[in-house]
Amino acid sequence: QVHLDESGGGLVQAGGSLRLSCAVSGRAISSSAMGWFRQVSGKEREFVAAISRSGGSGSYADSVKGRFTISRDYAKNTVYLHMNSLKPEDTAVYYCAATSSTMVAVKSEYDYWGQGTQVTVSS
Repeated sequence: QVHLDESGGGLVQAGGSLRLSCAVSGRAISSSAMGWFRQVSGKEREFVAAISRSGGSGSYADSVKGRFTISRDYAKNTVYLHMNSLKPEDTAVYYCAATSSTMVAVKSEYDYWGQGTQVTVSS
C-alpha cells in the first residue's frame, strides 16, 4: 500500500544542479524518517542523506555534505534532495526510502523503497 515515487533524475554537466523528488502515497511522511541512498553498478547501496520526523538539520554522508540538502513538503507529502555542485562521482541510481527507525544512515533499517531515478554527471 505504501508507494514511493522518485523523479527528477537526468543528465547534467559537472558543477550543475538537480532536484530529486520523492512523492509518497499510503503513508504520511510525518510518520517516518526519510532517506536518500544511491547505488553504482557493482557496488553496495550507500547512504546519502536523511531527515527526521521533526525536520531538523538533516544527516549527510561526508561525500555530499555542503552540496546536497534534504527537505520535506508536508502539504505535498513529498521529500526532496537538492543537489548542487555535482561531480562525476555522484553518478548513480538514487533511491528514496522510509523508516520508523532512528538509525537513519543504516540501509537495513528502511522498510519502503522507491524504484530509483538515474543521475548521470558528465565531466
